[in-house]
Amino acid sequence: MLVDSHCHLDFADFDAERDEIVARANAAGVGVMVTISTRVAKFDQVKAIADRYPCVYCSVGTHPHSAGEEMDVTTADLVRLAADDKVVAIGEAGLDYFYDKAPREAQAMGLRRHIAAARETGLPLVIHSRDADEDMAAILREEMGKGAFPALLHCFSSGRDLALTGIELGLYVSFSGILTFKRSEDLRAIAAELPADRLLVETDAPYLAPQPWRGKRNEPAYVAHTNKVLAEARGVDEAEMARQTTENFFRLFSKVPKVELA
Repeated sequence: MLVDSHCHLDFADFDAERDEIVARANAAGVGVMVTISTRVAKFDQVKAIADRYPCVYCSVGTHPHSAGEEMDVTTADLVRLAADDKVVAIGEAGLDYFYDKAPREAQAMGLRRHIAAARETGLPLVIHSRDADEDMAAILREEMGKGAFPALLHCFSSGRDLALTGIELGLYVSFSGILTFKRSEDLRAIAAELPADRLLVETDAPYLAPQPWRGKRNEPAYVAHTNKVLAEARGVDEAEMARQTTENFFRLFSKVPKVELA
């Protein structure tokens, strides 16, 4: 069994065939999917999809791109919404200095509010970090000093130092289709170095389809190929990698009931 720990099933890219997308994922061995919130203002849409499919769960949070538009979202708001049975994570929140779509101060403030919600609820924080390694590491170190919280660096494409900082602080690291790209040798080397019990796989669908679908719409079924490349990078059997990443998922996303794929 595999888990897609991060996808966006609420996005319009899937409107025409959402049932088929979920069915294809199940047929590919993907037993659980987590559809990730990017706007608290649109949380009801995300939750409706999670409610519709027994194998789909969701998060609640504000993507750093929208941090400036949701400055009024408090830690208490996140904690309240996270009480729903289908909400199994906080986020995604973080820092994105590549696009800089929101003021950096707003991104940092939003990240800290989400960290506080993860600390209070015990739910894992899904961290988005792009071109912000030093600031992200500094915030994580500072906040972890205030009290531990579960978290993962999602769609990891940053440098080795941030990966090792995350591991040192008790975080998990999730790899997407980027891991399969021809020029991702450095990323595969990082993936090979990290502890096996901290690794997850994801799609970030509809974005970042792995080879050989690169440039096309991604979907949760394709997480199997990312798992395959991760196994190759680490020199282990593909089935063993699937077992390990799935075991890691249920340890981190402890609110998700453990299931066996029929």
